[in-house]
Amino acid sequence: MRLVLLAGMAGGWVWGQSLTDCRAFDHRGATGQAQACYRKLTASPDPFIQAEALWALGDFQLASKRFEEAVKRKPKSADYRVRWGLLFLERFNATEAAKLFGEALEIDENHVPAMTGMARAAAERFDPKAVEMAEKALEKDPKYVAARSLLARLTLEDSNPARAVEEANKALALDAENLEAMSVLAAVDLLANKGTSPWFGRILAINPVYGEAHAMSGDLLVLNRRYTEGIAEYEKALALKPALWSARADLGVNLMRLGREAEARRHLELCYENSYRDAKTVNTLKLMDSYKNFDLFETPNTILRLNKKESALLRPYMEAELKKAIAVFEKKYGVKLTVPVQLEVYPNHEDFAVRTMGMPGLGALGVTFGTVVAMDSPSGRRPGGFHWASTLWHELSHVFVLTATKHQVPRWFTEGLAVYEETAVEPDWGDRLDPETITAIKEKKLLPIAQLDRGFIRPKYQAQVIVSYFQAGRICSYIAEKWGFPKLMEMMHEFTKATPTPEVVEKLLGMKAEEFDKQFLAWVEAQTKTTVEGFAEWQKAARAVTLAARDKKWDEVIKDGPRVRDLFPDYVEGGSIYELLADAYMERKDKGAAMAELERYARVGGRNPATLKRLAQWQEEAGRLAEAARTLDKINYIYPVQDEELHRRLGGVAMKLGQLPLAIREYRAVVALTPIDQASAHFNLARALHAAGRMGEAEEESLLALEAAPGYKPAQKLLLELSQSAAGKETLPVKNKEQ
Repeated sequence: MRLVLLAGMAGGWVWGQSLTDCRAFDHRGATGQAQACYRKLTASPDPFIQAEALWALGDFQLASKRFEEAVKRKPKSADYRVRWGLLFLERFNATEAAKLFGEALEIDENHVPAMTGMARAAAERFDPKAVEMAEKALEKDPKYVAARSLLARLTLEDSNPARAVEEANKALALDAENLEAMSVLAAVDLLANKGTSPWFGRILAINPVYGEAHAMSGDLLVLNRRYTEGIAEYEKALALKPALWSARADLGVNLMRLGREAEARRHLELCYENSYRDAKTVNTLKLMDSYKNFDLFETPNTILRLNKKESALLRPYMEAELKKAIAVFEKKYGVKLTVPVQLEVYPNHEDFAVRTMGMPGLGALGVTFGTVVAMDSPSGRRPGGFHWASTLWHELSHVFVLTATKHQVPRWFTEGLAVYEETAVEPDWGDRLDPETITAIKEKKLLPIAQLDRGFIRPKYQAQVIVSYFQAGRICSYIAEKWGFPKLMEMMHEFTKATPTPEVVEKLLGMKAEEFDKQFLAWVEAQTKTTVEGFAEWQKAARAVTLAARDKKWDEVIKDGPRVRDLFPDYVEGGSIYELLADAYMERKDKGAAMAELERYARVGGRNPATLKRLAQWQEEAGRLAEAARTLDKINYIYPVQDEELHRRLGGVAMKLGQLPLAIREYRAVVALTPIDQASAHFNLARALHAAGRMGEAEEESLLALEAAPGYKPAQKLLLELSQSAAGKETLPVKNKEQ
């Protein structure tokens, strides 16, 4: 800090010079001398110098009080507010920090440290304004080294190592011992797979305990989903500086992400005991405490963690789908996993959010950490708002792609391939074209392929993450369509060499990235042309059809609905034209047309359980039992919870079709929901087991039915049949003893 900030009252220069000396000790890693120096400064008559000393000594609360006194003494000091804001930023309160930086800018709109502080606060949220504020600060003062080194880190986070190196070198030209800039250059080397970096040696020659360098590399490796390498860097940071609590907390969180929970708890509890209690530390400890409420199911290649309240219901569906996805991807990607895949399913979305804390650009449905996958339970979402099976396949694709590439694949590619895989399983899975994406296409907001990672990490508009998922998925679809799926696998393996996206495109697709962008945009615009060009008309016409349905003007709905539906066929949200047309046809006694409309709705990806159950009922009434079963089973992949009727109906249809494994699974689901009518639930399961020849289990369920209702005659009759059958098998001819 400039000495002028520290002078101004009797003896101020002396104290200011001492503060500079203390910082010099810190910079050199002379921790004992620095601490002794700061302790002397706590006796300063200047509350600002006291605040700085107390901050350095770790007394954050008293330091904040002294900063408050200093600001009251000098209310026009922008510098004091900036330093106070940086204390708040370090102690997990970016909101209060930003407020103080804003107050500093009100005092001096050109205050460069305040602009840089704003940039740091925005960076905590992966806000694109972080880069803008850092650049603005440097426009005002190109020699402000703190802004320059921050910009170097931010551009590296944005997957732009060339610019990061450029900015770091500019920072070092201003300050040859700028440790933050050197740390960025070290991280560039690690991200480029150099194993180590000479910059670490240069850093430690200046400050032998500067663990922050390895911590920064850990952060950037984790940002690129290279969790194991990131953990190793955090461990190196703590070997140098055991009290670097931010690194220890990040180490604990990432150990937990990889399922190493005992180690994670040890580090996080140590942070907590030493008053380092940021949101990640506290919430992760709470989440681990909640694991007592979960069941753990293990097979040779899977580990499934489910909340005890729904584990009996969900396990058959999720374990089967998990195993199916593993088998498909092992063959498709040519990757054999050496450890089980761990799937964690959270009925409380806030618990899932803890798992993703500090991660940018997530769709907030699922997340993958190596071979550990965490996702929402369908019970944590509104019915129809979440296709859990689609999410599971999406995340399992990440497991295999990250394993195959040793986590060295750009974000756009792994997300795009995962989106592609969702609809590869079933055409009606995956997300549909939505209004936000339509707007982005119309306004030419799709990013060049070389910059697509930015759309996930530091989005510039609210819907850009969603749009980037769509774009990445369509890019993979385009490549598969034009060059074949094996070309995607070639690209995946090329990325293991840390080859940049433009070079991969040119090498494997035979064109410059700019030419690829041109051809892809023409393809996607042709695919979406009707909807994009007709979107404004659709909005107006859809409102008119909705009003006509509300007013029971069914002939108008039937007349205008098909045209409006086909303007935006992907729209299957609440009150879709498909549903309105089905209502209109039923009012006109045309069940066939109504059924056909809802079948279109289901094929496109409609997910409202009530609507799908309505379709299944009509199919069953029409004698189309196999189709009814398929329709009902769709709901199991969307919202199998809290719906006894669904499982009873599907079990009944399956029995009629002779699909006994399906019937058994569904009747077990009814039992797992602990319905009011326990007797019939156990009886239905018993008769399905009986039909499948599983007599012992059938007898057990019959007894449970009678335990719930001792006079329940169907169960009594079935139990009698089972007893007679067993007795018949056990009766053998007895030889005459005299023979």
